[in-house]
Amino acid sequence: MLAMPAIMRAARAEAYPSRPVRIISGFAAGSASDINARLFGQWFSERLGAPFIVDNRVGAGGNVASDYVIHSEADGYTLLYVSTAIAINQTLYAGSINFKNTDMVPVAATVRTPVVMEVNPSLPIKNVADFIAYAKENPGNVYYATVGAGSLQHLCGEYFKMMTGVDMVPVHYRGAAQALPDLIENRVQVMFDIVVSSLSYIKAGQVRPIGVASATPQELLPDVAPIAQTVPGFGAAGWQGFYAPLKTPADIIDKINREVNADMADPKHRARLVELGGAPEPGTPADFGKFVADETAKWGKVVREANVKVD
Repeated sequence: MLAMPAIMRAARAEAYPSRPVRIISGFAAGSASDINARLFGQWFSERLGAPFIVDNRVGAGGNVASDYVIHSEADGYTLLYVSTAIAINQTLYAGSINFKNTDMVPVAATVRTPVVMEVNPSLPIKNVADFIAYAKENPGNVYYATVGAGSLQHLCGEYFKMMTGVDMVPVHYRGAAQALPDLIENRVQVMFDIVVSSLSYIKAGQVRPIGVASATPQELLPDVAPIAQTVPGFGAAGWQGFYAPLKTPADIIDKINREVNADMADPKHRARLVELGGAPEPGTPADFGKFVADETAKWGKVVREANVKVD
C-alpha cells in the first residue's frame, strides 16, 4: 500500500501522452519563439508518440497565452512556450493583468539568445567606450531603435542608460525588420538587438557590432567583446522555455524536462538551434524557475526606474 502512489505516478508518466498535447505560443507564427516551439514539438511528437501541436494565441505581449494556460487543466496536455516577455510583463503590465508567473510551474529552459549592441558604421565608433564618449558629447541627440515600447531591446537601452549615465532617446518600431533600415540610414544611431535578427546585416557590413551583452564572446560573433568589459555587470539576453499550469503532475513535468534536455543534447537538433541563434540551456525545472524569478526582478527594476509604459 505504501508503494502504490509511486507505482501510480510511474504508470501515469509511462502512459503520457495518450492524446495530442498543445504548446501555446504567445507570438505569431514565424517568429523566433514560434519556430523554436515547433522544433521542440516535432521532437516530442517523434519521441513520445503523440502529436504536440503549436497553438498561437497572440496578444498583449504574450499575456493572452499566459492567462490561457494558467486557467487550463493541469494534466500535462497544455504547455506554454515562454520567452523573456513573461519576466518583463510582470511589472510592465502590473496594472492590467491579474496573474503572476508563480501561478504556473517551470518545466524547462530551452535556449538563450545573445543581444548585440550595434551602431551605424559611418559613426566614429569602434567599441563600447567610443560609444559612451560619443553619446556624452551629443546628449539627447543619440537615438536608439527598439522593436516596441517595453520590448527587451527597449529595456536594454534603458538599462544601458542607467548604468552609464548617457542620454539616449528611444525610437519605437514594429519590429527589427522596420528598425534596421533606419539604423543603416543613420536615422537612428544604435540598437540593442537579438543577434540572429541582425546577423545578415552585420556580415554585410551594413551595421557595426561593438559589444555583446553576455559574459563571454558569442559563437556567432567571436571577435566582438562583451559590453561588461566596459560596463561591469551589464548583461542581457533573450531566452525561451516551457511552463505548465500549476499542479501539473511532477512526473509529467520531469518527463518533458528530460525530453527537452535530450533534444538539446542531440547533435543535429542542437546544431539547428544554434543556427537559429540560440545557445541551448539544459537544466532542471528548479533551475529555470530561479532564473525566471531573477530576470523578473532585474527587468522589473528597469521598468520602474525608467518609468516605461505601454499603450
